[in-house]
Amino acid sequence: MNLSRAKSYHDQFAEVISRETGIKLPSGKKVMIESRLRRRVQTLGFPSLEDYFRHLFEDGGFGAERDEVIDLITTNKTDFFREPAHFQCLMSEMLPQIIQRKQRLNRPVDIKFWSAACSDGSEAYTAAMLLEEAVRNGAGFQYAILGTDISTRMVEAAKRAIYTTAALSPVPSALRARYTMQGRSEDMRGMARIVPALRSKTNFTHLNLMDDSYPVDEDVDIIFLRNVLIYFEPEDQARVIARLARHLTPHGYLVVGHSESMTVKQPNLRQLATAVFQKE
Repeated sequence: MNLSRAKSYHDQFAEVISRETGIKLPSGKKVMIESRLRRRVQTLGFPSLEDYFRHLFEDGGFGAERDEVIDLITTNKTDFFREPAHFQCLMSEMLPQIIQRKQRLNRPVDIKFWSAACSDGSEAYTAAMLLEEAVRNGAGFQYAILGTDISTRMVEAAKRAIYTTAALSPVPSALRARYTMQGRSEDMRGMARIVPALRSKTNFTHLNLMDDSYPVDEDVDIIFLRNVLIYFEPEDQARVIARLARHLTPHGYLVVGHSESMTVKQPNLRQLATAVFQKE
């Protein structure tokens, strides 16, 4: 491989990914890029990564490959009940305050929750289990959950709502028994699916946080965007947070990853706890 040409292709690739997704790919990520793209190179029958890059950038192939490339490059690490303190805050502080405020204003107590980088849906379904438990225990509200992600592959996985037993292990046993269905067929052994009652309360769709506007309601009560902003440049972090704030109802909540609190500098978002902010 011509090293100077390969370097220019890597730089070009990093620039395109940053522009399309906001994700930073410094030179230290070169090995990661190559390892993630290798299978695609083999699937399409290109002799080398350089030939694949040439196809993308000189032969006009990026448009057709865009979704595949984004799926391969994005990090889709997620778990049920990940960073559990946020879900404890959701149930002990956010939810009671939202219900009380809407009742005081004589508004319908409808809770809108948005998982803004939903990956395979684990975060959204964690919230669904907890909110459904509150309803079962007599809390008087209805809820709807939106999950969005830049990866179309992850959005489809979230819609299927099928997870391995290992992936569901962080879910408390009582919730796992109530809200998942064990696979019975041979090909579903060791798998479980989220029950229809929860799936009916969720909607998953593709969304790129780098877009100038989002086709999402502007009265969302709670937005979770966790462990995504760390991959963005500071100016992109600020723009994304400002756009998200526009979709929060007054006094609504934005939750970011524990390591991302310092990225939130939006004037109308007041920090309440580690990585938890409220719109003023």
